[in-house]
Amino acid sequence: MTIWLNAGIIFTLLAIITILIKWGNVRVVGVTPVRTFTFIAILFTSGLDVGLIMFPLTEFAGYADIKASPEYAFANPLAIEFGYWGFLIWGFYFLTCFYFCVIEPKVKFFEIPWVKFINNVVIIGTCAFTAYLLLTNLPWYLPELGDGTSIVSEFYLIVFAAICFAVYSSTDIKYVRILSISTTWLFLALIAFMWAGAFVIGDSQMSAFTDNLGSIGTYFANINEFVLPLNDYHEFYLFWWFAWSIMIGQFTSRFVGGLKTYQVLGAMLIFPSIPIAIWFSVLYHYHEAGIPTQGIKNFAMVFVGIVFVINSLDSLVRLYTDNLNFTVKRFGKMKYMIGNVVALSLLTLLFKLEFLQIQWVGALVIGLFFICAGFIGYSKFKTVTNIDSSPKANEIDYTKIDTVH
Repeated sequence: MTIWLNAGIIFTLLAIITILIKWGNVRVVGVTPVRTFTFIAILFTSGLDVGLIMFPLTEFAGYADIKASPEYAFANPLAIEFGYWGFLIWGFYFLTCFYFCVIEPKVKFFEIPWVKFINNVVIIGTCAFTAYLLLTNLPWYLPELGDGTSIVSEFYLIVFAAICFAVYSSTDIKYVRILSISTTWLFLALIAFMWAGAFVIGDSQMSAFTDNLGSIGTYFANINEFVLPLNDYHEFYLFWWFAWSIMIGQFTSRFVGGLKTYQVLGAMLIFPSIPIAIWFSVLYHYHEAGIPTQGIKNFAMVFVGIVFVINSLDSLVRLYTDNLNFTVKRFGKMKYMIGNVVALSLLTLLFKLEFLQIQWVGALVIGLFFICAGFIGYSKFKTVTNIDSSPKANEIDYTKIDTVH
């Protein structure tokens, strides 16, 4: 699996370089373009899930234990955490976003029946994994509802409610802008709330926060270390990013609003990384200073984490239902909602039973990358080399999202 993953990463990086050389100045326009801030909000909230909120406080100690994991010795725990979530790996999303916006309309690889089937298996499976992550992390963040380790009935109800809400919001694309922008502001409010709590309770100084931000610079000084997997846990993260990449690319490609290719790459690498760096710097201070998060802080993080899950599920449900033609228009809202809620709930339980693994999904995506490249090289090479713009039908009309359902 490690060799397969390494091959996928190297292929991805080479493909990004090729795109920049060949199409770096092409204006990228999606079928439903939106303004840049809205696009970044959609990218950020759809491209991340509950792990961003809930994982760091449980992981810092492991990254600091270099006796158990000497491979982390080259950087501090904050830089390691950022390396698992920020900057370089957002290039995965850029590759698939550009492909689905500019190349796929000419190639139509994902319209091949068996490819479409595998693609939808990937999307549905990752939807369920997102809900599963929320379920498994709730005991740590809401120990008041249980014993702090076991998953109790209340946690199942929370996840079920999140799935129901996400499926409902996926019934109309107009909700995506509202949900994405609202989630972005909610996340920023959470950062401000947690920073204020650390300042008051921990009697910290602004310098401690800025020092943490500065520590993330270790990531950029050692960015080469994060390209290939450091260990099995990093491998899990990278497979996870691959699993997400193919569907986030499909979804976000709809909303690119006329940025040039190199600007899309810059926007995807830089803008999501800024709030991630700030958030992790705040959480790292809680970890280092031993500031407790029980009570209202845990509740706030869980609430925002649930909203992130709803956002992610909304975009992914919308994607696979469009691909399968399992739409509200065809079946009606009630059948649409019941079918999706039942399917996602059952698949979430399969992850809970460890019947499914996200690494398998990521490996499948890498396989699709290779097959797609082979398909282009064998039968669509001239077509692709002649591409010099986004599809002509894609015009910059920021009002279109208000009329599409």
